[in-house]
Amino acid sequence: MASLPLGPHHPAPPPPDHGTINPVAPPCRPELHEDKQATVMEGKDAVTGHIISTTIGGKNGEPKQTISYMAERVVGTGSFGIVFQAKCLETGETVAIKKVLQDRKYKNRELQLMRSMDHPNVISLKHCFFSTTSRDELFLNLVMEYVPETLYRVLRHYSSVNQRMPLIYVKLYTYQIFRGLAYIHTVPGVCHRDVKPQNVLVDPLTHQVKLCDFGSAKVLVKGEPNISYICSRYYRAPELIFGAIEYTTSIDIWSAGCVLAELLLGQPLFPGESAVDQLVEIIKVLGTPTREEIRCMNPNYTEFRFPQIKAHPWHKIFHKRMPPEAIDLTSRLLQYSPSFRCTALEACAHPFFDELREQNARLPNGRPLPLLFNFKQELAGASPELIDKLIPEHVRRQSGLSILQMPGTKMLEGKAMIQDTDMPMEMQLQAMSSACEALDLFDVLDCRNIAGHIKKAFDVVYGPGWQCVVGSNFGCFFTHSKGNFIYFCLESLKFLIYKGASA
Repeated sequence: MASLPLGPHHPAPPPPDHGTINPVAPPCRPELHEDKQATVMEGKDAVTGHIISTTIGGKNGEPKQTISYMAERVVGTGSFGIVFQAKCLETGETVAIKKVLQDRKYKNRELQLMRSMDHPNVISLKHCFFSTTSRDELFLNLVMEYVPETLYRVLRHYSSVNQRMPLIYVKLYTYQIFRGLAYIHTVPGVCHRDVKPQNVLVDPLTHQVKLCDFGSAKVLVKGEPNISYICSRYYRAPELIFGAIEYTTSIDIWSAGCVLAELLLGQPLFPGESAVDQLVEIIKVLGTPTREEIRCMNPNYTEFRFPQIKAHPWHKIFHKRMPPEAIDLTSRLLQYSPSFRCTALEACAHPFFDELREQNARLPNGRPLPLLFNFKQELAGASPELIDKLIPEHVRRQSGLSILQMPGTKMLEGKAMIQDTDMPMEMQLQAMSSACEALDLFDVLDCRNIAGHIKKAFDVVYGPGWQCVVGSNFGCFFTHSKGNFIYFCLESLKFLIYKGASA
């Protein structure tokens, strides 16, 4: 399927969003300070055919540059504002511009979060600017990359022809959803809080997937309350329905599990018509939650008047030919207890996605799969066993070090490493010498034998915090909490340092 014959584009209407059992008022947002990267522009509302001009650059000696956009069509509307497709008149590039009413007293959280994210499976922010209307209303315009389709519309296409989505696409799309979640949960520490097919973009040619719409997203801080009246109803985690205000990123895992089930079934798994009915739909599948499960979801919830219903066997929910791995993954995602749900990275490593890791894996039309194993800092903290599952041996063998070079970093080798760091030369040489001495003590064909010794050397010289996240017969890859990466190659006995943006 090189492209999807989906016809004219219409904004995907999300299901009505009704509340929780115990709704909680949202916390206050931080005050808005002047955003020096944004340019205030006088003009009318951006509608089809209108031209929007703004100025970018002018910082750090960069020349100022005027960019003009022709608004072509509205592709999404909501309480937040509108999203429209536009074309840059200077370059011809097509972009998506999200225009939202901006309260002058507050910062825009979505803008702050999008600036902190950079991942192949997360929509990227190109730049932003403010615009005003004749009524002196202030609007924030987020200029983003344009991706033509949503997962919602892809699902609608298959439903309209009375077909189920081919399993290879179910695997490909959900794997990339979990990759994106693994990144936002781990690196910037963001919880999306509105994962649903409408907020998953799909490139119909490459089948690359990107999470979008971070208007509900937030960095969750342990001990700080959060609003429970969040997330579209069909995909809302049960702890939110129970009114929990101290929840974790596992609410996104529940939502992604609902999306997976919907792709497998061709329709929503929990189509509740209200908040209470949503819980009924969940109970019909998972059974009545135990007191302990309710305590795990919300320890402050004291009402336990639920009919006792047994869980419906998962294999009876799906058709008989459904692969057991698909059912197993769904069951691991849709657990009442948030801590029992697998993490996004663990989901990526599940056997359901093994087909994507095969050396000769291709799209049905014979074209290559999008890049799936170019992991970024989300691997930090993962066990070597988990990373062994995530990065196929053939990828490591064929790509050499390329899978370990992070976008936005620079690779340094040999003496260049010494010149590009604040660490004194003798201390760096000491670190390399100490690590190389370990080679004399162990079989060099097993890199994991020396990983511990190299780590100790790095901890002494560069400071504690190093972790070996990949160990193989080709070398070992270390990460540091400050964003640095070091690769030790067994074959050449050379160290390669990758200096992260935060280093």
